[in-house]
Amino acid sequence: MTFRPHFLSTLIFSILLAVPVQAQTSDSPSRTVRVSGEATVKTAPDQATVRFGIVTRAKTAEAARAQNAEAAKGAMNAVRELDVPESKIRMEMLRLQPRREYNPKTEEREEKGYEASRQVVVEVSDLEQLPTLVTRVVQSGANRLEGIDYGLSDRASLRNDALRTAAQNARDKAELLATTLGAELGPVQQIQEQSFGFNEPSPRVQMQFSSKSMEDSAPEPDAYAAGEIEVNATVQLVYVLQ
Repeated sequence: MTFRPHFLSTLIFSILLAVPVQAQTSDSPSRTVRVSGEATVKTAPDQATVRFGIVTRAKTAEAARAQNAEAAKGAMNAVRELDVPESKIRMEMLRLQPRREYNPKTEEREEKGYEASRQVVVEVSDLEQLPTLVTRVVQSGANRLEGIDYGLSDRASLRNDALRTAAQNARDKAELLATTLGAELGPVQQIQEQSFGFNEPSPRVQMQFSSKSMEDSAPEPDAYAAGEIEVNATVQLVYVLQ
């Protein structure tokens, strides 16, 4: 079949006309409002991770290691006496290295024997037990309190509270904007979690204890104040306007 030039021009013109006609008959985009909601939820922590340091020094590597093993054993037994489950206690790997000190007279670093160090890490679910735990452990072998990290056993519940509050905050904003401008809020078209984070307190309870006065130098109970755990959440919602 052979197309004539006049027929081909008519066909192309008809196709071009069909495009704007179709656009005119299609549904126009829905009016929407986009809002963000923020929330901060706070609660007291109900668990803590305590890190004890055990550092021993001796002239020989074997003596430093043996002293460290004995001190670590005493620290671990002190924790067990407080009925802390074995699954909540762990002892980190031993580090054994030469100990060097700077001599200002020779302006050189001189070897002064060996140092052995390791950490005993304890997870505590009863925060009132912390002062007793620290005092007993440092009396039984640990000579450093490296730090305490507070946490929450049920993080999901706090996270959900923050997300719910942020979503409600966003809805309140959308309703305010819609009613102010004489519109009605329709169904949710889009939900997006923009940011989410836990802020857990980690007070700097770091101390070294002398072997002569470990009990006297242990931190006072007020030093273990945990503060509050914060959860921040931000969500974005898109509503259809009616």
